[in-house]
Order: sequence, then C-alpha cells, then structure tokens
Amino acid sequence: MRRSSSTFRFVDLFAGIGGMRLGFEAANGRCVFTSEWDANAQKTYLANFSGERPHGDITKIDPTDIPEHDVLLAGFPCQPFSIAGVSKKNSLGRAHGFECKTQGTLFFNIEQILRVRRPRAFLLENVKNLQSHDSGNTWRTIRRVLRDQLGYHIHPKIVDASRFLPQHRERIFIVGFDAEVGFNWDDDVVLPSAGSGPKLSSILHKHDGSESPEPPYTDERGMVNRKYTLSDQLWEYLQGYALKHRAAGNGFGFGLFGPNDVARTLSARYYKDGSEILVKRGRGNPRRLTPRECARLMGFDYKDRKWLIPVSDTQAYKQFGNSVAVPVVEAIARAMRPYILGRRVDRQAEQLDLLVS
Repeated sequence: MRRSSSTFRFVDLFAGIGGMRLGFEAANGRCVFTSEWDANAQKTYLANFSGERPHGDITKIDPTDIPEHDVLLAGFPCQPFSIAGVSKKNSLGRAHGFECKTQGTLFFNIEQILRVRRPRAFLLENVKNLQSHDSGNTWRTIRRVLRDQLGYHIHPKIVDASRFLPQHRERIFIVGFDAEVGFNWDDDVVLPSAGSGPKLSSILHKHDGSESPEPPYTDERGMVNRKYTLSDQLWEYLQGYALKHRAAGNGFGFGLFGPNDVARTLSARYYKDGSEILVKRGRGNPRRLTPRECARLMGFDYKDRKWLIPVSDTQAYKQFGNSVAVPVVEAIARAMRPYILGRRVDRQAEQLDLLVS
C-alpha cells in the first residue's frame, strides 16, 4: 500500500560529497543511509550535512543492514562486466548467469540491495558513454539485471547540465520504478530549453565589491588569488601541447573561456593543470577556477545555499569533478516524486513549485 505522506525515504550510495542527496532533499526526500568510502569526501559530507559521517565501503556492508527506503540513489563507477569477477565456474568452463557476471563490480552491490530491499524506485547516474562502454556489454548487463532479473521498469536519458549551469556536462541518468507508473522524461522532467542556461560570468568571482572576500580563494579586496593564475612555464607547455596535437589531427588541448561562454566538463583531473577550463584574464596568462567557483559550477552553491569546503584545493577539485550537477538531479527528483508517493499531481503546479523554490 502506498504511503500518503508527502515525504519519502532514500539511500545515498557512492555518495561522494552529497550532490544526489541535495537534489532529492529539495524534492522533500529524507536521507536514511549514506555510503562513501573516500575519507576526504566523508570530511566534506560531514561538514555540510549536520555532522553526518557516511558509512564506509559499500562492499563491506550487508544489504540487510541498510534501512528500508523508497528510493535508491547511486552514481556508481563504470566497470566492464565481461572481465569482472572471474570465478571458479569460469575457470572450469562452466556456464554462469547474470549474477556471476556482475560479481566483483560495484554494480553488484546495487543489484543486491535492490534485490533485498526492493525500493519502489531508483536513480542511477553514470558517464555518457555507459551504453557504449566495453562494446555495449556493460549496458546490456545492467539492463538485463535491472529489467529482466529484478523486474524494474527503466528509463535512461542523457542530460546536459548546461541547461542549468554554465558547463557542458552530459551524463546518463537511469530512472527505475518497481511497476509501470507512466513516467516519461519528456512529459515529467522540467528542463530549461537547450541554449537558455547561464554563462560563465554567473559563477566567477565578482570584482566590483559586490562579493565579500573569501581567503584563500580571493585576497582582501575580493580579487582572485594570484596562485590560480597559470605560471609562464605551464601556460607555454599547454599551448605547445595543443599545437602538437592539432598538427597531428587530434582534438586534445586546453579550453579557454570568457565570461559569456559555457565551459567544458569539469573533471576530477582538474587539480593537475586546470586545462579543460581556463578563464581568460584581461592581461597575462589565464587562470584556473577556484574551488568556490567549482562549487557554483556544479550547483552546490545554488540559490541561497553556500557550500562548505573543508579540504585542500586538490581534494576539492577532485570532489567537484566527480560530482553530479545538483540542479539536474533536483529536476529529476521533482519529476519522480509523485510516482514515488504513488500519486500523480498537477503538472502546472509541479512546474510552478520548481520555479519558485
């Protein structure tokens, strides 16, 4: 029987620093369990969610120890199932089924929790090329397990975060329900039109006095700290590297953006040289984004929310580069909510709620 409450419970697996959680809390969800193994990500999570420290390695947690929940959230790593979990059966040449194919991958843990707890819905997130990964074997295995073995109705969709944020970030989101509820991406998920999203200026530090200084990202005048400007040596290297690859017909190189542009995808390697998103300066070498600007670029600093960054720049860049775009998840969560609660609501009211909240 469906609950009549306006809230629902969810678990946050492979949580990172909590981007999926933020999106579902905005849709009136309540987190009842979190798992994240990385100590630095746990530190950031702890700082931003009222002192909650995530549980550790999901592979060491028994599914029966995870509380009952309505929705499972997971941005799981992409791993090839065709070579994972080589078992004694395989070495003996014996046939093995879907379960053995996923054994040894982190998707196996998601599968087991879905099997044991049977939540009414889930949202999985992964890289855009999940469907072509390992010649399509990865996606075929995931689809067979979720749809054919577990009986969920799945709805995959690639969404570009540039509809909400000044960054092209295409990710696949897999919505699943334990019954055919009528969910439809085009009808239910309210996405701004393509090309209507904000520009980079909306997330860059302001230099007109309207933004309070924030050391170590800015100096006492509110100007971006000089440490984020590329050294002559690094800038010369990046230009030479790009020139060499262009001559060879390759597309590798840096990305240089101004305030009226939409940036490339922020990745976890950004801490190395910042080459995928370099910010033009009036004079001199370009600069990296600061961690605060990355928080804005990923939607962690959004509307009235100010994200706490208790870790080093290196760790912050890794964390934001590995995260989801929070406003995208929020839009999906709001679309899933009426189905999670077992009832439809007026679409115009949902859209109005999304716009004013």
